[in-house]
Amino acid sequence: MNDFVLPELKQIIGAMLFVRKEPLTVAEIRRVLQATAERRGGITSDFAKAGEALIREAVDELSRDLRDRKVGFHVTEVAGGWKLENDANCGPWLRVMLQKGRGARLSLPALETLAIIAYRQPCVRSEIEAVRGVAVDAILRNLLEMQLVRVVGRSELPGRPWMFGTTQKFMEHFGLKSLADLPGTDELRRMEAAQARARAPQAAAEPPPEDPNQLKLPAIEAEAPETPSADEAIGTVSDEEEDTFARDDMSADEIIGGEDEETEA
Repeated sequence: MNDFVLPELKQIIGAMLFVRKEPLTVAEIRRVLQATAERRGGITSDFAKAGEALIREAVDELSRDLRDRKVGFHVTEVAGGWKLENDANCGPWLRVMLQKGRGARLSLPALETLAIIAYRQPCVRSEIEAVRGVAVDAILRNLLEMQLVRVVGRSELPGRPWMFGTTQKFMEHFGLKSLADLPGTDELRRMEAAQARARAPQAAAEPPPEDPNQLKLPAIEAEAPETPSADEAIGTVSDEEEDTFARDDMSADEIIGGEDEETEA
């Protein structure tokens, strides 16, 4: 006896999201539906006809179902796709279950460096150091290892230094659909003013409650180590590296240590 029951499109997408760690895009959903139809045929062929509008409608329906039933997780749109996330108010129990202590966060210098890259990308290390006024070798190395920053190519400046930009993981961590969702200067000024007003009455007392409109930064493992000296951090570019663009297997040490001293000129 065949007990197979044809699921709804929202169920199929929900199952995909359940087993997927990275955001799932419309294009990927359509590819899976079409590949399944080609391999299995029969009734699975009907789903291969689903277009973007139908897929988005199914995701919206799935999102409403999860929200209305209060199952502890929800669908969120991030980095050009969708993923399942646990409800924030369930965090204390999950932290105990996973034996997580106080979440380690990026240090303020690391956040500043990451913000400069996000708003000025693509940019070279010397530009970042010109804004911050200090060396950023160790911090850049950490951001590369955490996959929040990536190498996007070589600059035409003397020494052809690496140019840096943010990654999809950066957008996932900060809940951005795209880089266009980064706060504008006016919004940043309003946030800063609101924080200043909240701090003023309690400057000598306990910290003020969190502003619900404040941009929240998720917990990210690791904190940038102490910045090494220039002699320790800066190497030379070999002839082989000169024509190389950001290999996937390159380590952060190779990238940071591989810039020519001329880039600092």
